[in-house]
Amino acid sequence: MDDNAVGGFVRPGFEAVRETFIENFRRRGELGAACCVYYRGEKVVDLWGGIRNRAMGEPWEKDTMALVFSTTKGMAGLAMALAHSRGLFSYDERVSAYWPEFARQGKREITIRQLLSHQAGLFALDERLDRSLVADLDRLAVVLARQKPAWEPGTRQAYHGITLGFYESELLRRVDPEHRSLGQFFQEEIADPLELDFYIRLPEEIPNSRLAPLERPRNMAAMLFTMPLPLVLSAMNPRSRFRRCLLGSELPEGDREHIYARNLEVPAGGGVGTARAMARAYSVFATGGRELGLREETLRCLMAPAVPPVHGFRDECMKVEIRFSLGFMKPDPENPFGHPTSFGAPGSGGSFGFADPHAGIGYAYIPNQMGVHLQDPREGALRTAMYRSIGEPDPYHM
Repeated sequence: MDDNAVGGFVRPGFEAVRETFIENFRRRGELGAACCVYYRGEKVVDLWGGIRNRAMGEPWEKDTMALVFSTTKGMAGLAMALAHSRGLFSYDERVSAYWPEFARQGKREITIRQLLSHQAGLFALDERLDRSLVADLDRLAVVLARQKPAWEPGTRQAYHGITLGFYESELLRRVDPEHRSLGQFFQEEIADPLELDFYIRLPEEIPNSRLAPLERPRNMAAMLFTMPLPLVLSAMNPRSRFRRCLLGSELPEGDREHIYARNLEVPAGGGVGTARAMARAYSVFATGGRELGLREETLRCLMAPAVPPVHGFRDECMKVEIRFSLGFMKPDPENPFGHPTSFGAPGSGGSFGFADPHAGIGYAYIPNQMGVHLQDPREGALRTAMYRSIGEPDPYHM
């Protein structure tokens, strides 16, 4: 990896992040990637490099975008937070208060907090997802409303891998005066005002030349040694909760004409964008959200500790301890990604973005070579270098 193959900049004091970014290519199997950091509202790291398209040998450019799978959940969570800030709903109100049909099948008492924290028992659908269903929001709403929780809501946590975004979007359609979907709301209320290159619904006009195709892991068997064994066993079982919760997860990927599907809204896993866009969005929330008129009350909700279900944070789909709150993952001893007030979302393959209000950080990393770790070592190395650059080597325990 030639140092000159890396574009962008780092501010003085953040040179370690650039060195680590280059090291990822030399030692950790990086193909193409981007990393961006905002610190106290200032962009201090903006790096990109490597190969955008392995088949064509084309370089990763400044405006290259990639699919980030579940890292999208963080951008969706920001949209829901902004709607909360504008008084459109209360996190502790029942979903059925805004969406009466949702009350069917024993769901009347489920709160928005429980739903957004993967505690509603609605991690799978009884109907196969396809493009026609996802594109027909009224039909999708009927399917969502008729689902029966797998257990009493609030008692257990189970990763709503794909369903979370669809439930968020329909709730937003019910409370938004303009009845916009989550993707539309995010675009008009966050992406456009902040000039972000990030789309929950990728439009037709984005050319393939701006998109980095994802490369599947070269050695899938390595997951036996890099992932927690209970998760691996669950992933191998076609009838497991883990496999059911991700049913339809291939929807955002390409078709014959496109690298990624256009005009298809999968808010829990279909976001496409740049690391710069995600870092900027998280930075705005990490520094008070004045640019978007965010209320302090909403930010306090996002910063607060996750509220556990009755049986604790061991996830019934993922088979690991993980804490979710209001659409985001929160730091804990098993996933120590920032100060305890931080909130963000990782994605399959290695992408990650989060806000750290305590440190004033908005951070994001996107690769196109998918990794085989639950906590990707490329991303972890960059994040460690970032915190050391601001003098906090172990922020979670501070």
